[in-house]
Amino acid sequence: MFLAKLRIETVKIQFFKFQILIYFIFETMTIKLLTIGKTDNANLESLMNDYQQRLSHYIKFELEIIPDLKKVKHLSEAQQKQKEGELILSKLKPTDILILLDENGKQFTSVGFSEYLQKQMNSGVKQLVLVIGGPYGFSPDVYQKSQSKISLSKMTFSHQMVRLFVIEQVYRGFTILKNEPYHHR
Repeated sequence: MFLAKLRIETVKIQFFKFQILIYFIFETMTIKLLTIGKTDNANLESLMNDYQQRLSHYIKFELEIIPDLKKVKHLSEAQQKQKEGELILSKLKPTDILILLDENGKQFTSVGFSEYLQKQMNSGVKQLVLVIGGPYGFSPDVYQKSQSKISLSKMTFSHQMVRLFVIEQVYRGFTILKNEPYHHR
């Protein structure tokens, strides 16, 4: 389990009759899923909790929910995106890698996404922040701050369903990296 801040990897090297053990110490990455608005479906909430629990065996995972904006009837789409964008950006640390879930983002296979996660961990990223925006998407400031965009599909899903899909795909990615039988190739 990699729940601690540090992960220790052991490499065995055979040198003639001697076996040398080398220990590498890595700071583990945290994956944070940042969303706008709560999930009001108990079944989806239960499934999300299940996958979050499963993920805890592989990586530190956090789900942070930014409350819905109040009094949005008097706001234009652009104003709502701007206010939500300010809330999103206020949750970030300077070292965070910001990845937007966006319909125009790059699409991955599950294996490709697992490789993407591995590259992020190998590069020393401390926190990878995946963001699901509000109903109108992201503000220009959030797009400018982001390092990448990912699309789950060309189809449109409810924001509540996307949360479950993202958490499940992160879990699937780690089972692929560990060669566990969850994912069938």
